[in-house]
Amino acid sequence: MPEKPRPRDIAQAARRALRAKADPVKARGAERYFKHSIKSYGLAAADVHALAAELYGRVKADWTVDDAIELCDILVRDPELEAKAIGTLVLNRFKRSFTPALFARAKAWLAADRLDNWASVDTFCAEGLGAFLERYPAYVERIKSWAGHPNRWVKRASLVSFIKLARKPEFLPAVYAISASVFTADDDLVEKANGWLLREAGKADAVRLEKFLLKHGPAIPRTTLRYAIERFPEDKRKAIMLKTRFK
Repeated sequence: MPEKPRPRDIAQAARRALRAKADPVKARGAERYFKHSIKSYGLAAADVHALAAELYGRVKADWTVDDAIELCDILVRDPELEAKAIGTLVLNRFKRSFTPALFARAKAWLAADRLDNWASVDTFCAEGLGAFLERYPAYVERIKSWAGHPNRWVKRASLVSFIKLARKPEFLPAVYAISASVFTADDDLVEKANGWLLREAGKADAVRLEKFLLKHGPAIPRTTLRYAIERFPEDKRKAIMLKTRFK
């Protein structure tokens, strides 16, 4: 009977495959694209997803979610964003088996800057942590506190984890509470994530979004506001921008 694949061996296989496909020119382009410092192998997103799917295919019959968490813990420590993505993408494939223990582990990764760029945070949180919150809604109240964390990635995670849940009415109170709590963050990556989240919430209830924006008005960073109103008709966008500006 074949031996169960070990997370560290799968991590090594991932690194070998990433190095084999590395493109230094594209890597430099990716590193320039991010406003903060990142490392990259220079792979296209489609190639990263394909590799994650291939690796998942090797382990899905033998692994538990704990094995996937161990793999993720190994790969998020790599500096390259593609390695981090492989770890989180494979872990996300086990979302139906997530347990409450993942919550503290995820926060630790974020607070320690293991997921140290918006792409890594979004890859894990929009799919993985969002699925966790839907599975364990009691943790919605706990993730609200992340919005006040000093680490920008923890803050962004508190927002992005609700991206898919924002279209579900039962999650809208939490979405709007977290959104309002980060208006003073003064961080463009938090402001953009907040606007993205509000835009998604508007797909569930556009009237509620408009009322929220008009209520908070000048307190909302303009970057957040512009993202939030992208799906409104042009005349309504102009009206909201006018009504919410500083007097």
